[in-house]
Amino acid sequence: MGTKDEFPTNQEPIASRDGGEKSAFSTTADAKVDERTAEQKAIDDWLPITSSRNAKWWYSAFHNVTAMVGAGVLSLPSAMANLGWGPGVTILVLSWIITLYTLWQMVEMHEMVPGKRFDRYHELGQHAFGEKLGLYIVVPQQLICEVGVDIVYMVTGGKSLQKIHDLVCKDNCKSMKTTYFIMIFASVHFVLAHLPNFNAISGISLAAAVMSLSYSTIAWGAAVKKGVQEDVDYGYKATTTPGTVFNFLSALGDVAFAYAGHNVVLEIQATIPSTPEKPSKGPMWKGVLVAYFVVGLCYFPVAFVGYYMFGNEVADNILISLNKPTWLIVTANMFVVIHVIGSYQLFAMPVFDMIETVMVKKWHFKPTGLLRFVVRNTYVAFTMFVAITFPFFGGLLGFFGGFAFAPTTYFLPCIMWLAIKKPKMFSLSWIINWICIILGLLLMLLSPIGGFRSILLNAKNYGFYT
Repeated sequence: MGTKDEFPTNQEPIASRDGGEKSAFSTTADAKVDERTAEQKAIDDWLPITSSRNAKWWYSAFHNVTAMVGAGVLSLPSAMANLGWGPGVTILVLSWIITLYTLWQMVEMHEMVPGKRFDRYHELGQHAFGEKLGLYIVVPQQLICEVGVDIVYMVTGGKSLQKIHDLVCKDNCKSMKTTYFIMIFASVHFVLAHLPNFNAISGISLAAAVMSLSYSTIAWGAAVKKGVQEDVDYGYKATTTPGTVFNFLSALGDVAFAYAGHNVVLEIQATIPSTPEKPSKGPMWKGVLVAYFVVGLCYFPVAFVGYYMFGNEVADNILISLNKPTWLIVTANMFVVIHVIGSYQLFAMPVFDMIETVMVKKWHFKPTGLLRFVVRNTYVAFTMFVAITFPFFGGLLGFFGGFAFAPTTYFLPCIMWLAIKKPKMFSLSWIINWICIILGLLLMLLSPIGGFRSILLNAKNYGFYT
């Protein structure tokens, strides 16, 4: 009892005094933390990648199909013509296997740290390589990939619209420049670019995925209908050894471009809900497997049938080699336009997220509709301008495919896996990852040479803005 009385008598005033001061300090600190947390949450809810996490597994399926299958599939017969049957089949199938493996790695690494999600490619890079180095390694590569895809899709959409115009209106219509069709295609994106996040574009992405399977089927189906061409030649088209080598290298870039979905995979997975009992990698991987099955259905028949029917005379966009039946080719090109509309938005969304994150978190702009309006319209205008300036479909595929997509798709996930997981030297995992890294590095170093040469050759005979 005495102890009980002593304690309040001697300590209560001190406790009360210190506690009061502490309480005031704590309340202020807690209020600041709560205020900062609330502000941070409001910003995250506004940013495109983290604003919604209620996607289903099938969202992953059609988002990945839309990201993967696009302009690249139409160039695969041309790539086969420059690679030849043996190397072409080997490289195409090997790329399918390697990129499926590296995609699995990224899905696994999304939540490899308990209680944390790597919602963006560069966040995983920062975990693997350090805060600054991770940004320097990943962000430039990812931006080149995503902006490069959008530029190529501007060209693809514009040229497909031009093909529709030329087929439907052969006799009575005045010829129009590709520039105008690219501007018409871009006008759609000045509207769609203002959809806030990935889930908001899910309907467009689903339509794009259906269109990709549809026009791929039309492409190889129409090629079968047309039959093997007279005097078909499966030899290399170039008459000189340097020309053959450069075309081969450019074709490697075309194949790399065709497997371009890794640049948005973590951002897609970020939209799927996750709990310790049901992590997001389950539904994400299910969607990826479905997507890769569809990718195989699109890529292999188009590449092999298109090359078999036309040989080395196939155009760098196979639909340009197909003119009949007119209604079917017009439909296929319309499907291409719809698909690249969805694909453009899918690749633009992470770019919007990066720019808006910097504007709001680093430069302290208010997250407003006006900021989003300016940022996104400026981006669409920029990609349109570059597409109008360099509308070289094949060369752009080869250059961007090798320079940008080989790292982020073929070997950067492997390097991060080795850095984070640290598999035992000469174990199966270690060997597989190093094989992927070496092949990816060769692809990155060699293929841009051919693509850049192709751009230069096209530029010689092209009148800019004419």
